[in-house]
Amino acid sequence: MEKKPLHIINGDSLAESVAALDLPGQQIIWREMLCEGPTTQEVGSDDFIEIRSNFLQDYYNISAQDYQEKFISELKKLAELEDYDHIILWFEFDLFCHVNVLATISFLTDKKNNTPFYLVCSKKLKGDKKLTALSQLSEKQLLKHYQKKILLIENDLEVANLMWELYCGKNPNLLKRQITTITNFEYLSSCIRAHVERFPNTVTGINSLEKNILQLIEKYEIHNFTQLLGYALEYQGYYGYSDLQMKRILDKLSIFYATEGDKIKLTEKGHLVLDGKKNFYRELKNDDIFGGSKMYDFLYDPEVHQLLKL
Repeated sequence: MEKKPLHIINGDSLAESVAALDLPGQQIIWREMLCEGPTTQEVGSDDFIEIRSNFLQDYYNISAQDYQEKFISELKKLAELEDYDHIILWFEFDLFCHVNVLATISFLTDKKNNTPFYLVCSKKLKGDKKLTALSQLSEKQLLKHYQKKILLIENDLEVANLMWELYCGKNPNLLKRQITTITNFEYLSSCIRAHVERFPNTVTGINSLEKNILQLIEKYEIHNFTQLLGYALEYQGYYGYSDLQMKRILDKLSIFYATEGDKIKLTEKGHLVLDGKKNFYRELKNDDIFGGSKMYDFLYDPEVHQLLKL
């Protein structure tokens, strides 16, 4: 039987765009959000499935059956497929996708797969002021990215496996030390920095993304929650969060803003936290976990760019 490429694609929207290119090979869709919630290193293991199913059910009302149908079924197909001679990873530039791609590589290399890996990832196009998601590109632009796909060498795969192991570990400082590691993942260092800044600030108790959302409220005329959600998604930088994730963050931050007339404005607490005059760590503290690290077990010190263990 003729061997063909295997396309592993992060999300249904991008999968539709890739399908329109009519490329040879088979598609597997990676439907997970491993940048949030607890993880274990062995992707697809019983422990992995249990903790991910529980997290998604508890925080996003995604049933275990949905998780089986949407993700585990694809993972099983991926484990069983043998009729391909190279793997093409279609993942975006953001943290959401990069954590997923680390897990994907870990899963495949754990199967002792020596098949060559290629990466198709977003890049700034000529004349663009910001990065454009692959799913938002025209067919011509997306095909150009595919034609310029990057071969991942052995060192890239080793680093990816190490970073996934460290992400699943309990000490995010060990992952932070990998920021300067040189790989063919152009945006990996930026994503690690973004991850580190997800931990609460030592002065205010909010993290960089949460601060950015409050600054948007202060800067723009925002009239309703839907508009606020749109701004938060548009200006989130390297996080790549979905609307479901962002809504949960906005709910968490609701003590800092309120609707006054036809406009959303900062509350007194919102001004205090943005001005760095009060620390809201205790009010915001919850059980959120990033990989193997509890969010509120660490504080981020922006002056020295270090994480402090509580």
